[in-house]
Amino acid sequence: MNADFLDALRQIEKEKDIPLEALMETITSALVTAYKKNYATTNEVRVRVAATKVGFKVFCEKDVVETVESPHMEMTVAEALKHNPDAKIGSVVEIEVTPENFGRIAAQTAKQVVVQRIREAEREKVYEEFNQRVGEVLTGTVQHKEQRNVFINLGKIEALLPPAEQAPNEPYRFNDRVKVYMLEARRTSRGPQVVVSRTHPSLIRRLFEFEVPEIAEGIVSIKSVAREPGARTKIAVSSTDEKVDPVGACVGHRGSRVQAVVNEVYDEKIDIVRWNADAAKFISESLSPAKASSVTVDEETKTALVIVPDSQLSLAIGKSGQNVRLAARLTGWRIDIRSEAQVARAALTAEPTPEGEALLVDGAADLPQVLVEHDAELVEPVALAEEAEVTESADAAAEQPAKDAGEAPAAEEKPKRTRKKKEEPAEAAAEEPAKEAVEAPAAEEKPKRTRKKKAEED
Repeated sequence: MNADFLDALRQIEKEKDIPLEALMETITSALVTAYKKNYATTNEVRVRVAATKVGFKVFCEKDVVETVESPHMEMTVAEALKHNPDAKIGSVVEIEVTPENFGRIAAQTAKQVVVQRIREAEREKVYEEFNQRVGEVLTGTVQHKEQRNVFINLGKIEALLPPAEQAPNEPYRFNDRVKVYMLEARRTSRGPQVVVSRTHPSLIRRLFEFEVPEIAEGIVSIKSVAREPGARTKIAVSSTDEKVDPVGACVGHRGSRVQAVVNEVYDEKIDIVRWNADAAKFISESLSPAKASSVTVDEETKTALVIVPDSQLSLAIGKSGQNVRLAARLTGWRIDIRSEAQVARAALTAEPTPEGEALLVDGAADLPQVLVEHDAELVEPVALAEEAEVTESADAAAEQPAKDAGEAPAAEEKPKRTRKKKEEPAEAAAEEPAKEAVEAPAAEEKPKRTRKKKAEED
């Protein structure tokens, strides 16, 4: 090993961003392996590599003993005095071992080990770098597709975008620039593997941090995010400064900020709502763009009953329940939406309680005074109805003898004659135009006969 080899290591240090000390340890390990293979020893061999201006020097350490049992690790006192005049039994003597003594096979083995260790060090470096960036948004380009997997080129590595993390409305064309959310970094036999996502809710959070300076400065904070990838997203924002409107800061001038995020996620709809510590107000805001009439919350069961106008019911529920589903995820509450008409109908059709039924069965004596007075008012209409039924019965009894005497058929025929009389004027009216139509030609023929008579007289 000479100075050129040292320059090559320094070049690798710059290109691969691997410290020279790590490369030196790698070379030391490679030389130990090559030394053992060259001298066919399985015993432990201690090798020390020293860097100098002209290159490297390799030293083999041996113990000074009286009787040598392992020539690769031990030497006699006479041999040790040749290398170190102060050597004695029990001391350690270093003997220089030049690379030329290793031979071609040993050099090739050392090369393979060095290359392998450098590759492993490079992979470990990449893994540590991306493992520290979990949760960040990275920019890459679509490299290629394998079956349903998409690979994104992030510069030092190709990240994997699995099918579960792909938005359904995104095409992922070759060489498209996309922003991805870093999920995790894995160690595999082929090196580190980076998994990214395009459907994670935190992707929207990071994109707003890039576009809205108030969020990056901490003035505006995103409290929660609920997302259905490719369709719609709701975010709840709040401000620590009363002078700063959180919704306006996220929307930007003429919607420039939110539009930049929408373009990045391929025109996915984004609703920005105002966060509120009051659960009822927050739930009402989360159902935007629908307006709630009233919100009733139950802290124990974490449920909320929301009443909306009839015209706002479909808007509050959304397409396939999407709006209320996102609102429930955003707030963390179970939301039940009813229209005003449904509430009124439920109140009218409510069945009486068993106690009320028992009181009505027992009679008015057991009812409260208010109910008794109310029932007293209903007595008079009932009596009138009974009198009407009695009068109708008397009339029927009076008509019965007439029916027996044979007057009933005459009474039945009377309406028939009336109908015929009513039909006769209609038939006469229908025949009148016909008569006029027949008489019209006769009126036209009369002048013709007059002209003939005049001609005969002439």
